[in-house]
Amino acid sequence: MLRDITLGQYMPGSSPVHRLDPRTKILLTMVYIAMIFCVRSPIWYILPLLYLVLCVRLAGLTFQQLLKAIKPLRFLLILTFLLNLFFSSGTTIWFQWGILRISQEGVFTAIHFSMRLIFLVAGTSILTLTTSPIALCDGIEILLKPLNRLRFPSHELAMMMTIALRFIPTLIEEADKIMKAQMARGADFESGNLMKRAKAMVPLLVPLFVSAFRRAGDLAMAMEARCYHGGEGRTRLRVLRFGQLDLWATLITVGGLLLVIFTGVWFS
Repeated sequence: MLRDITLGQYMPGSSPVHRLDPRTKILLTMVYIAMIFCVRSPIWYILPLLYLVLCVRLAGLTFQQLLKAIKPLRFLLILTFLLNLFFSSGTTIWFQWGILRISQEGVFTAIHFSMRLIFLVAGTSILTLTTSPIALCDGIEILLKPLNRLRFPSHELAMMMTIALRFIPTLIEEADKIMKAQMARGADFESGNLMKRAKAMVPLLVPLFVSAFRRAGDLAMAMEARCYHGGEGRTRLRVLRFGQLDLWATLITVGGLLLVIFTGVWFS
């Protein structure tokens, strides 16, 4: 059920991807996103797919874990596919009924945008699955540190993002417990149409919000008891340093981006 969602979960390991500097993984994830948006035709998604398979193998992950990350977005994927399928303009019409029409260009557009969304979710999931919340916080903070000259609260922003990401699995587990407790008391969350299922979720949201606010209060008290006062003067147990592994990962990822750009220009 809800525990199948892998968003925000961290899988400990000692693989080459786990050992990469978190700053490298964040920047290479951004390069990977640029790679996805540079793909011009659905057939050339084979290049990001090969890169994704390489990352999964090197990270010691399974494709089932990536599928769990994509599964919660299945309704968005179906909606994206149908909207592009029926409402995209094209010259080669295969089927038309009223305002709905299916064209050759619409089919390619629907496949193109659906695959783009799938690859985006799968690629960014590797970042959270192989990077601990503390390392992710340190990497984001260091990357945003130059903005401190503009009085940008880089440490506070990185801390908020990391705490939010860290508590996603906790809230999912809490929601699963509340749902099972209410189902044991006769609640029904699976039968009926979409509106009935949405109304059945209302009793689930109230105790979940109460639990979330309680956890937020406990966390604030714990941080205050440990004299936390922001990032000013804060030191780190482990200092982040780039290594040879980061260099090779950067060269491979940038090379993949250049290859995608080349194929888009050459075969367009």
